[in-house]
Amino acid sequence: MPQLASQRSLVFFLMPFLVCLLNCGCAVERWRVTPASIHGYALVWFDEFNGLDGSSPDPSKWTYDTGGKGWGNHELEAYTTRTQNAQIKSGNLVITALKETYTGSDGVTRKYTSARLKTKGLFSQAYGRFEARIKIPKGQGMWPAFWMLGDNIDSVRWPACGEIDIMENIGKEPGIVHGSLHGPSTTGKTSDATAPFNLPASQHFADDFHLYAVEWEPATIRFYVDSNLYATFTQSQWPAGGTWVFDHPFFLLLNLAVGGDWPGAPDNSTVFPQQMLVDYVRVYAKQ
Repeated sequence: MPQLASQRSLVFFLMPFLVCLLNCGCAVERWRVTPASIHGYALVWFDEFNGLDGSSPDPSKWTYDTGGKGWGNHELEAYTTRTQNAQIKSGNLVITALKETYTGSDGVTRKYTSARLKTKGLFSQAYGRFEARIKIPKGQGMWPAFWMLGDNIDSVRWPACGEIDIMENIGKEPGIVHGSLHGPSTTGKTSDATAPFNLPASQHFADDFHLYAVEWEPATIRFYVDSNLYATFTQSQWPAGGTWVFDHPFFLLLNLAVGGDWPGAPDNSTVFPQQMLVDYVRVYAKQ
């Protein structure tokens, strides 16, 4: 019985401390340990988004694209650096698309705002495993994406730099995400490879977090949703007239676009604000 009494005393002593932690999720999040490496890969870069609620993403890891120039897709949003559009909350990066009239620093006025984050100039890597655990939004006109661009984009431009789309979704397809590669071509605007991943009928990606990843090796890139390998693209299968440019460092991007050629514009069924929640981003190198 003395041992039981001692255990009870310890519980009563710790209870106020435990309640405090549970009521202050930010404190618990800051104590989260560094993620471990996984079989065959060593962790080399990560962001767990464990900053203070309401703070901006870590500026040592992320910078921004800004403006409302359409981004080559006739998108309808203005990207900003404001915490209204990108902030840390409860251990997640929250990218929020708002319906509002906004004029950006580029002088373009749009009826929607959102955020587009990138690691350009801060981190890039060739080959490895790149993954993020994300809960995407839903609704006509929404276009969330987790993707990569070649870090030589300023010198060779797009599409010669290459593009790896780890996850894209358009709101009118709530149960489908797409993985794609885009590169230069001598016979068209781009050379491309793309594949969809479909959830079972009546399930939607916006209902929960999912893990989106690529495993990139010389001449081969594999695409995953959760533990499911759903597409493998290889240099030997690359379209005729195209050039395989996936052989140099790429940087990461996370964004939530509104409208554009592929998803189409929001309509009366689209509810704002819309949010894309990112639990973490992790990058590994092959061991």
